[in-house]
Amino acid sequence: MDTSPPSPPSFPEPPDWAHRGLAALAARDADLARILPMAGPLPWRTRAPGFPGLLRTICGQQISNAAAGAIWGRLSAIPGALDPAGLLALDDATLCGVAGLSRPKAAHARALATAIQDGTLRLGALAEMEDDAAIAHLSAVRGLGPWTAGVHLLFAEQRADVFPAGDVALAAALAHLRGLAARPKPKELVDLAQAWAPWRSLAARLLWHYWRHVTGRLAFE
Repeated sequence: MDTSPPSPPSFPEPPDWAHRGLAALAARDADLARILPMAGPLPWRTRAPGFPGLLRTICGQQISNAAAGAIWGRLSAIPGALDPAGLLALDDATLCGVAGLSRPKAAHARALATAIQDGTLRLGALAEMEDDAAIAHLSAVRGLGPWTAGVHLLFAEQRADVFPAGDVALAAALAHLRGLAARPKPKELVDLAQAWAPWRSLAARLLWHYWRHVTGRLAFE
């Protein structure tokens, strides 16, 4: 029996615009410039747009990547779960018992599906919205919030200048990278991230990449 550890997943190369942004960040910020030489090439992680991508992000709220990935694997295997109408037809025994969602997250998933069905959430209009407007539009759905909205825009919409300042790993990574005495609070992170505009999404990707390197966690998505 082969007992060797699984190989890390392969990710596509960052697009050309991201290479330009990474070069700009490296020229501007000496700390960010140290990340790729230490941690290796940046994996370009993406998520599906629309309802499936948002549902995947709900799965990751306030839990580890490994736990979120396991829940997502079970949820996405349930027939109809990745369609708003299909998800609304599933009961708690399926969403919580089979997939492993907590009851609050099952409620958030239903709120998302309902908002899409009744037109409250207009996913097709996101591309026309500025970043702040898109975050506000997504966050208006119960259970999403700015972190979920930001992560979705960053990974599913591949926006260049979104920074989910409430992310604990980003705060931990920056504190470790810069040798700070304490992790920056979300408001402090917002202020610090201003220096990385208009490439704040890339700065976030770099910091997550660095934190995986420091903690030894594989970048499974």
